[in-house]
Amino acid sequence: MIKRIVKMEFEPENVSAFVNIFNTNKDKITTFDGCYSLELLRDINTQNIFFTYSIWDSEKSLNRYRESNTFKDIWSKTKPLFSNKAKAWSLEEI
Repeated sequence: MIKRIVKMEFEPENVSAFVNIFNTNKDKITTFDGCYSLELLRDINTQNIFFTYSIWDSEKSLNRYRESNTFKDIWSKTKPLFSNKAKAWSLEEI
């Protein structure tokens, strides 16, 4: 299993647009082959910093998603909203 954490920071005026995009597309992502879970978390100390936490059956599945048209469509809508480059970690239990 691969656990994926992505940290994203937005300008305050872009927060609601991002949350709307996430909520609109969550089902598309979670039904993607290999995805078991996807959650959106908000930093309680900095209201414009968010984390997505997802679980994938393998790195191969995660990469298939990242190369998919679904990802490209969602990314093209969210990337312009970032105030800083997103940071991502892929973790595997040992």
